[in-house]
Amino acid sequence: MKHKPLNIKLIQSKLFWKDPTANRAMLEEKIWTDSQEVDIIVLPEMFTTGFTMDAEDCAEPMNLHTFKWLQQMAAQQKAAIVGSYIIKENELFFNRLVWMFPDGTYQSYDKRHLFRMANEHHTYSPGKQHTIIQWQGWNIMPLVCYDLRFPVWSRNTALKYDVLIYVANWPQARRSAWNTLLAARAIENLCYTVGVNRVGEDGNQIPYSGDSAVYDFKGQAMFHQEGTEIIHHQVLSYEELANYRKKFPAYLDADDFEIK
Repeated sequence: MKHKPLNIKLIQSKLFWKDPTANRAMLEEKIWTDSQEVDIIVLPEMFTTGFTMDAEDCAEPMNLHTFKWLQQMAAQQKAAIVGSYIIKENELFFNRLVWMFPDGTYQSYDKRHLFRMANEHHTYSPGKQHTIIQWQGWNIMPLVCYDLRFPVWSRNTALKYDVLIYVANWPQARRSAWNTLLAARAIENLCYTVGVNRVGEDGNQIPYSGDSAVYDFKGQAMFHQEGTEIIHHQVLSYEELANYRKKFPAYLDADDFEIK
């Protein structure tokens, strides 16, 4: 099977603090002012609110405003769109990543590793399983922010996926870890790795430097942007990925294990 190149749009943006209406309007304008056709549009973590523990005030049920907005954006752009926001379900709260397809169908992933230093683990319920997206002939694993620090969770056993995507609100104070670990995940998993982070300052006066980036399967930076709002397009080559995996099949020597 011949795989076409995958064109990804990264949106690195400031966010309005706990204002879903303003954030949806702002991101919609950014999406519409960039007219280039793409396959995937990637938004930051908690793109409707910023990274907040005020789940009771900010959560939505599935199939409400933000869900329908994602459906509208995906249909109008004829592209998949992905980002996380706060969901309430069965009296529990989740930091849920939603991957919306242009036809209105979707897949979701609940953030597994909850950032205890901000008491996220006391507010939200952890996810229990991976999500592998099949899109345009590619296999893609989307994860959320703090998941980046836990390589076992993202281990690409048997080459189950080709692209790893992290959506994040990763503070400037720990940007060195973000930059280092994105490259490491690409190297160890023989995959492209995409990280989309926010910029600006949130309502807790925490600054974010962005550092949204794309790394190839060798851990080499294809794109990296610090500090400013930006919309970036990155085209990924499946042929180059497949050739490298054939030339350097380190995955064949990987340890076999199961996560319980």
